[in-house]
Amino acid sequence: MAKSLADIPLSVLDLSPIIEGGTVAESFRNTVSLAQHAEKLGYNRFWLAEHHNMPGIASAATSVLIGHVAGKTETIRVGSGGIMLPNHSPLVIAEQFGTLEALYPGRIDLGLGRAPGTDGKTSRALGRDMNAADDFPQQVQQLLHYLADTEMSERIKAIPGAGSHVPVWLLGSSTFSAQLAAYLGLPFAFASHFAPQMLHEALRLYRANFQPSENWPEPHAMVGVPVFAAETDDEAKRLATSAQQQILNLIRHTPSQVPPPVDTMVGRWSLAEQSEVQRFFGAAIMGGPASVKSQLEEFVASTQADELIIHAQFYRHEDRLRSYEIVAEAAGKGS
Repeated sequence: MAKSLADIPLSVLDLSPIIEGGTVAESFRNTVSLAQHAEKLGYNRFWLAEHHNMPGIASAATSVLIGHVAGKTETIRVGSGGIMLPNHSPLVIAEQFGTLEALYPGRIDLGLGRAPGTDGKTSRALGRDMNAADDFPQQVQQLLHYLADTEMSERIKAIPGAGSHVPVWLLGSSTFSAQLAAYLGLPFAFASHFAPQMLHEALRLYRANFQPSENWPEPHAMVGVPVFAAETDDEAKRLATSAQQQILNLIRHTPSQVPPPVDTMVGRWSLAEQSEVQRFFGAAIMGGPASVKSQLEEFVASTQADELIIHAQFYRHEDRLRSYEIVAEAAGKGS
């Protein structure tokens, strides 16, 4: 049966952005504000992502921030989108998320990625093995084991963590994690908010190869999508230039904080850079309320996503809050 926008849950992906002239403390206050706002609007999950050495992203200590947000909200699920597992010991992640689950029972998600979430030099500073991603399937299975019910005779247990059954998701921007999630019978989230090129192939492979598991008898695909919603199409396009400038700086290997919007990007990028930024935002939805509703409906019809996770990067916090309001209104959700 074909899905419609009104049928599916909406969730939030936040990077706790640091704006030009802002502070990390302000970013954390805004993250809590957004989570509380999303909870009132009826969003399903609020996920935070692990990145390192990024001037515009404050969510590096992801599990710490998840606990902070969960403590300031009441019902919305809070989790990682994601934890870059090869940066960590599976036992430590099981203990961290077992702790979170004990503090906020039934509200914690553990989304896992295999990328470093940073550049090569920072990966080495993290102590990451450059070949660790090759062991990602084994790391995931080890983590699942630590979170499951364990035998008393086992020498190593995650305490807290053992028996917590924290829901584990696999995240990806290619087909690798789609196929692994299918094999393990796990839910899958595709990162089309920054890498839309392989979206449809990844979803096809995930659904075609899904092996039912105890907790997931059917595949569950959540799709990340950037949305820039405002009162008019023109205003949405203007506000989106903050994110475009930030990605342009990343392409130029000069990562930055989130800059103020500009009236036009003309003259700010070369044709090649414009093409690369536009490829990055290939799945982006942008416009006023009617336009956003129409584009979201088309996106759901095209992907048949079981859930959407919305990423909205704005310079002004008020504009970000309003964008999520417009998306909720378009989907017929609300407080």
